[in-house]
Amino acid sequence: MIANYVGGQWMKIEGPEALPVVNPATGEELGRTPLSSGVELDAAVTAAAAAFRDWRRVPVVERVQYLFKLKALLEDQLDTLAATITRECGKTLAESRGELRRAIENVEVACGTPTLVQGYNSEDIAVGIDEIMIRQPLGVCAIIAPFNFPAMIPFWFLPYAIACGNTVVVKPSEKVPFTMQLLMQLIERTGLPGGVVNVVNGGREVVDAILEHAQIRAVSFVGSSAVARHVYARAAASGKRVQCQGGAKNPVVVLPDADLESAAEIVADSAFGCAGQRCLASSLAITVGEVRRPFADAIGEKASGRVTGYGLDEGVQMGPVISGESAARIDTLITQAVSDGARTVVDGRRPGIAAYPRGYFVKPTVLDRLPLSSPIAQTEIFGPVLSLHHVETLEEAIAVVNEGVYGNQASLFTSSGAHARQFRYDAEVGNVGINVGVAAPMAFFPFSGARGSFFGDLHGQGRDAIEFFTQEKVVVERWPRTWSRRF
Repeated sequence: MIANYVGGQWMKIEGPEALPVVNPATGEELGRTPLSSGVELDAAVTAAAAAFRDWRRVPVVERVQYLFKLKALLEDQLDTLAATITRECGKTLAESRGELRRAIENVEVACGTPTLVQGYNSEDIAVGIDEIMIRQPLGVCAIIAPFNFPAMIPFWFLPYAIACGNTVVVKPSEKVPFTMQLLMQLIERTGLPGGVVNVVNGGREVVDAILEHAQIRAVSFVGSSAVARHVYARAAASGKRVQCQGGAKNPVVVLPDADLESAAEIVADSAFGCAGQRCLASSLAITVGEVRRPFADAIGEKASGRVTGYGLDEGVQMGPVISGESAARIDTLITQAVSDGARTVVDGRRPGIAAYPRGYFVKPTVLDRLPLSSPIAQTEIFGPVLSLHHVETLEEAIAVVNEGVYGNQASLFTSSGAHARQFRYDAEVGNVGINVGVAAPMAFFPFSGARGSFFGDLHGQGRDAIEFFTQEKVVVERWPRTWSRRF
C-alpha cells in the first residue's frame, strides 16, 4: 500500500482518487497510487517547517552521519531496490543497478558537506573591521521527481539539502511510487529525526500546492521542458528559489576519423539504453563527410540486434517504455517522420514480444533522411528512436547542434584533439561528450543543462547543490579595543 511519510510517521492518504501502477513489461497492475490533496501537502510542509527549527542547529558533521548510515543501507538493499525499479519503471536490471550507483554516489559526495559548505572571510577590510561570508540553510525544500529515474534523480538534491540543514518534501512520480517508499524506509532506519524528510504522493494538485505554498523556500524539478517552464515561472513568481531540468534532443556528431565500430556501439547504448527514456539519450546522429553510409549500416545493425523484453529476464538489453500511451505516442511520431520523408533503416513499431503481449514495447528505431525542417527533428520523442542526418563539415554539424531549441547534451566522435576542442568550445549545451555517448557528470560536478533544457541558475549535484540549498550571509564586524578595557 502506498502511503505518505509525514513528520516521522506513515500516513494513509485520504483522497478517494487513485491511479494504477502498472508493470510496463507485463501489463500487470502492481498497486495504486492514491492522490493526496493540498491539505495533505500542507501537513507535510508544516511538519518539515517544525523539524527545521531543530535540524538547522544540528552541527553539519553530525548531519552527515545519517548519510553515512544511508549509504550502507543503500548498498545492502541495492538488489531489492533495483528489482523494484525494473518492475515499475521498465528498465533492465543492469540499468536499475547503474541508477542506484549514481544515487549512492550523490550520497557519498554530500557526506563531504562539512568542507563544501564552508564560507570565507577577509581580515581588516578597513582598520579593525573584518568581513565573513557564512552559508545557512533555507528552510523547507521540495523535490518534484520524474518517473524515469525514481531513485537517482531525487538524490541529485535530497542528500545535499538535508546535509546543509534544510528539511525536505519529496513528491515522487505517481507512475513509480514504490521505489521512493523503499528509499524512505531506509532513510527512516538511519534514525533521521521525524520531519526532516517527508514524502507526499499525488499528481498535479500536489505540484500546484508546492508551487504556491508560502513555507516552501526552494523547488527542484526534473521533467519535460513544457512542465519545467511552468514550474519555474510559477514557483519563481511565488518568491521561491527554483531549479528545473527540462527535456532534450541530444545530437551526436560522427566524424570520418572516428573509430566506427566503437562509435556505433556507444551511440546505440546512448540512444536505446533505458528505452530512450532519459534526458541524456542521443536522438540525432549527424554524420560528416564520407562516414555517412558506413555509420548508417553500423548503427542499423546494432539497433536490429538489440534484445528487447522484460528487464528481469536474462540477456535482455532494452525494456519497454513506461505506458501504453507513451508507446502509442512514439509509434505516431515515427509514422509522422516517415510521412515527412524519413526512411526507416530499422522500424521498431508494434514489435509484438510473444512472452509479454500486454507489455508497452517499442523496439529500437533508426530513421534516415528525416528533414531537419520536420517538427519531429525538434521533438523530444523520449523513446528508442534515433534519426540520422548528414552534413559535409564539422562547422555545419555544430550549427545544427546550436540551432536546436534544447541544450542538454551534445557528443562528438573523433580521433582529433583539435576537432574535439573546437566542438566543446562552440557547442551551446550544458554537457559535452567526446567519444562518450552519455555524458552524465559525476556527482561532484553539476548536471549542467542549458537553453531550453534548463530553467534556473544553479544545477543539481556537487557544489551547485550546496549553493542552491544555502543562503549566503555576510557579516561585517568591528570590535574596538577601547571596549575591551571595561573588563
